[in-house]
Amino acid sequence: MATARLVLLVALVFGTSGGAWAAQEEDVAAPVIHALRLLAGSGGDLGRHGGVPCDSWRLAVEAYNMRDWQTVPASCEGYVGNYMLGGHYRRDSAVVVDEAVAYAEGLKLGGKGKEVWVFDIDETSLSNLPYYATHGFGTKPYNATSFNAYVLEGSAPVLPETQRLFRKLISLGIKPVFLTGRTEDQRAITVANLRRQGYSGWMKLVLKPVGFKASAIVYKSGERKKLQDAGYVIVGNIGDQWSDILGTPEGARTFKLPDPLYYIG
Repeated sequence: MATARLVLLVALVFGTSGGAWAAQEEDVAAPVIHALRLLAGSGGDLGRHGGVPCDSWRLAVEAYNMRDWQTVPASCEGYVGNYMLGGHYRRDSAVVVDEAVAYAEGLKLGGKGKEVWVFDIDETSLSNLPYYATHGFGTKPYNATSFNAYVLEGSAPVLPETQRLFRKLISLGIKPVFLTGRTEDQRAITVANLRRQGYSGWMKLVLKPVGFKASAIVYKSGERKKLQDAGYVIVGNIGDQWSDILGTPEGARTFKLPDPLYYIG
């Protein structure tokens, strides 16, 4: 099993690296996203899926060339685990956020306080990596019962790069709006989790109605349309899934964070 080949080390979530870690090129400066850390860098064993190297499989996923997939290929579990727990995931996220910050800083605001920026939550603002690290890094079919139980713990850690963007936008006078696929019955624990991880000052938190059956694209584009109809200008939109940022109105500019763990259409 690929997980057995991953060598994990338990470290403090907000601690600093020890001597052995200082020599690791792939190590990430604190705060880390998840307490389990790889002894090997994210280069690791690339593995193969159907004859295709797993790094190429991940590229196809991120570029939206591969769609409607159900699980991470079993042969790529080790690769995805190394990618997520090592420094590569953080570096890729930083590149996206650097571009988003530069774009935001260059905006000329209308002065009426109507500019908003839409944020997804899961794998965008908060990380569910503690859950996926114990569930095969996406190689196992989605289990709503166990995942919702994890959400209700309210323990999802912050994604530091996204929080950097969030705080920059507030300083610029742009109002953050959370638009999530989480359901309305998870509002209280979601608010508590966000606040516990240092988020504050958002304008609105939109959750999906319980029992809502339409696709993520239909739901999220519909909620963005409501914002637009209320007179708000969506200057930016960031998510980890293409379904977070597709569908009219998308926003003046969209940003896609990496996520090879799962697909939502």
